[in-house]
Amino acid sequence: MIDSKVKILLVYPQYPDTFWSFKHALRFISKKAALPPLGLLTVAAMLPAEWEKKLVDMNVTPLTDEDIKWADYVFISAMVVQRDSVKEVISSCNRLNTKTVAGGPLFTTGYDEFEGVDHFVLGEAEVTLSPFLEDLARGKARHLYESDERPEIDNTPVPLWPLINMNQYSSMSIQYSRGCPFDCEFCDIVLLNGHKPRTKNKEQMIAELEALYHHDWRGGVFIVDDNFIGNKKKLKAETLPVIIEWSREKKYPFSYFTEVSINLADDEGLMQLMADAGFDRLFVGIETPNEESLLECNKLPNKGRDLTAAVKILQNHGFEVQGGFIVGFDSDPVSIFKSQINFIQNSGIVTAMVGLLNAPRGTRLYHRLKKEDRLLTDMSGDNTDYSINFIPKMNYETLISGYRNILNTIYSPRQYYERISTFLKEYQPPKVNRVPQLQFKHIKGFVMSIWVLGFKEKGRRYYWKLLISTLFKHPRAFPLSVSLSVFGFHFRKVTERISSTRIEDIASSA
Repeated sequence: MIDSKVKILLVYPQYPDTFWSFKHALRFISKKAALPPLGLLTVAAMLPAEWEKKLVDMNVTPLTDEDIKWADYVFISAMVVQRDSVKEVISSCNRLNTKTVAGGPLFTTGYDEFEGVDHFVLGEAEVTLSPFLEDLARGKARHLYESDERPEIDNTPVPLWPLINMNQYSSMSIQYSRGCPFDCEFCDIVLLNGHKPRTKNKEQMIAELEALYHHDWRGGVFIVDDNFIGNKKKLKAETLPVIIEWSREKKYPFSYFTEVSINLADDEGLMQLMADAGFDRLFVGIETPNEESLLECNKLPNKGRDLTAAVKILQNHGFEVQGGFIVGFDSDPVSIFKSQINFIQNSGIVTAMVGLLNAPRGTRLYHRLKKEDRLLTDMSGDNTDYSINFIPKMNYETLISGYRNILNTIYSPRQYYERISTFLKEYQPPKVNRVPQLQFKHIKGFVMSIWVLGFKEKGRRYYWKLLISTLFKHPRAFPLSVSLSVFGFHFRKVTERISSTRIEDIASSA
């Protein structure tokens, strides 16, 4: 039997300095991490209320031996990119004889590579956590709990927000749906969450927003869905109307950003509803302008369409479009690197996340490459380490050299600031007065941007040119132009670090 006063330490391992970390940009506003560990906070809310709980996000606070020794069990959740930190956490727990419970995406698709974990609770916690807790209470917990079941999420609890210090993060996050209706060859979302989008009801969504509001959060909220518009009918009929009503009543305390497929540009009504609700940023998987490569990876929403025009439609509706791009497809010609640069510059996608193709465990791409005897190892999950876990059709050194050229070009000051200007020409912010409450972090960030970007950086003339131009031509977008300038500083810092590695050294280690 387990004691009712059990102590649980929830640990979110550290992730490396990548484009997605925004580490160098966060310093401008004195934040430690971009987003909180939503999965662990949700799991914490599913644990017995009488248990004592603490959370250590290693991206915000170091994990100490005292933390581990305090706990009866350490719960660990992570993504693939956090693998190295995960192994260190497990090793520390083993050294201190504290039992471990592991779950989340990293373990669900690759738990067999980790030794020293007492209990794996895989898949979706709504299915596997309860049997584990029942067995634990009887003193008969098994080593492995897994299920392929795709549960409805209309009973998923509100995350246990008091476990974190919100002031350490630049944005908060909530989840609306799981699952994606598409089946891209390289994507593991359908493995983790299935094809059919499962959504929370409107009452749950309001409860989640209210929880953030009552914890005094004001600012950005990331809706973490892999495709927010997977169920358009429900969004338009139920979810977005209640978010709009709630936001108006609360005088727009949040701005929202999320991930969508490019076919959002085909739905005028949905775009308008999202803009009215307060969405102002969208991440879209563009992947590639090469039609043959889109066909190869089965990127259905992108095939046979003018992608640049679709992006501009979204920008015209008040959305800053961030884009994901991939090079390394079998169908990529040598000209792909120039094509990617031209597309990114012409589309005005300022935050362009370009990565090398990799094959996550269990995906259709993984199995195809394994059958073709081209698979090398597991992917690192780091989009900045030049790693690729299979033998590409293109010469490896040509691929790495071309990829490096993309990064060095699109993140150089001239091209980066030009891209902001291209975006601002299309960007039409909503006419509703939703000016966010001015906070000290905004003033500090602006002052620091003037010092770092306007005086210290070599590309400072582009910074001043952008700010002056924006003040006269697009004054309502001035705060956004400053934020994007700061993001550029982060991207350049990461690019400078990884570009210092010689291609010969990368090739020799591949």
